[in-house]
Amino acid sequence: MKTTLPGPQSKKLIQQLDKIQTAGTVTFFVDYEKSVGNYLADVDDNMILDIYMQISSLPLGYNHPALYRAVQDTGLTTLINRPALGFFPPKDFVSKLHTALLSVAPPGMTQVQTMGCGSCSNENAYKAIFAWYMRKQRGGAPTTPEEMETCMVNKGPGCPPLTLLSFEGAFHGRTMGTLATTRSKPVHKLDIPTFDWPVAPFPRYRYPLEENVAYNKEQDQTCLDAVRRAIRDYNGRGKPVAGVIVEPIQAEGGDHHASGDFFRKLQAITKEEGCALLLDEVQTGCGATGRMWAHEHWNLPEAPDIVTFSKKMLTGGYFYRDEFRPTELYRIFNTWLGDPSRLQMLEATMNIIREDRLLDLVNAVGPKLQKGLFELTQRHPKVYNNARGVGTFCAINAANNELRDKIVDAAKNLGLEIGSCGPLTLRFRPALIFEEKHAQVALDILDETAKQFA
Repeated sequence: MKTTLPGPQSKKLIQQLDKIQTAGTVTFFVDYEKSVGNYLADVDDNMILDIYMQISSLPLGYNHPALYRAVQDTGLTTLINRPALGFFPPKDFVSKLHTALLSVAPPGMTQVQTMGCGSCSNENAYKAIFAWYMRKQRGGAPTTPEEMETCMVNKGPGCPPLTLLSFEGAFHGRTMGTLATTRSKPVHKLDIPTFDWPVAPFPRYRYPLEENVAYNKEQDQTCLDAVRRAIRDYNGRGKPVAGVIVEPIQAEGGDHHASGDFFRKLQAITKEEGCALLLDEVQTGCGATGRMWAHEHWNLPEAPDIVTFSKKMLTGGYFYRDEFRPTELYRIFNTWLGDPSRLQMLEATMNIIREDRLLDLVNAVGPKLQKGLFELTQRHPKVYNNARGVGTFCAINAANNELRDKIVDAAKNLGLEIGSCGPLTLRFRPALIFEEKHAQVALDILDETAKQFA
């Protein structure tokens, strides 16, 4: 580290940016040409170990040569001439969907729809659920003239009062529909009109897990009972619950986990109540938990109905079961419907994941990282607590919110870029190329940071 963060050049650029748009969230300006692998370079020549990776969105770290080759070989034409994929897909689009996406589709899912980002992936998945639900209600009958007319003035029966259930602490996006299911921070929702949709509590586990088995099981059951009550309450009030959306790990809300048993029982409830189950794997997908999809850890008896993705997958979109395929044209549509140049990069990424056995690396490094985090809670119990994780998708809590924020800042100035989430949590979102030596550097910096606040 050559300067404190942000350095003088970053401060100058932040001031310039703030004159034309809000720049209060900018941490520092980055020199992306100098960034490499697990390390991020800023414009003041600081080199920082990055375990946040652009909000969990870089699978192979910075400037991986395979991605350069992918874009240079075949990606430039669609990068320059971005296609409107719904009308004019490029000649290799079908093959890229197979090699980049369907080759890693969750078991039991054969349909895929690309999108631009995580929010629009969820937003359009919601629409797919609502259309599916109404097809069931009509029993195969066509829409009526009254439905066609009333939907144009935002009235029923054309715009039915359907709902989606989400969980306390959830984050599913910032667009209008997804905001109705996002419940992580007031700042996301304040002043924005939204829908009256049901909410249920999500488990809040105590750690270590093996010392809190009874309590955590009680958490599971309490939350599952609340789900069933909320569905039946809204159904009884004439606001049918068409689907349930849930993150495998609540990321933005504070890295809250639930057991495989919880999710298997949640799926059973959705089946019994006639709801779709949408798994939001925008942040957990693409290998960070040691499996391509976090829900693969749960041994579900059958595939979920829809799985959304983005971030490390480089493109947005969702996988879905056959019955959620639209029966009318333009129900799921926009200008670009994703970006084929991103598919090219994703194909190269999947090849590297296989060739370099990166999931094996995650499964080797993850337990050592988790062990190191637990040891930090033992050495610094007044600073850290509740170490947890699956693969390298890990987190540790600080004793309070003010201390957490101070730790984030102090760690940056020791050369570690780490994210925060929820009121207390430090989150680890490293690339899949994160090795044991990088984990040790991160742990050493967090250890040194704790000494400042002991």
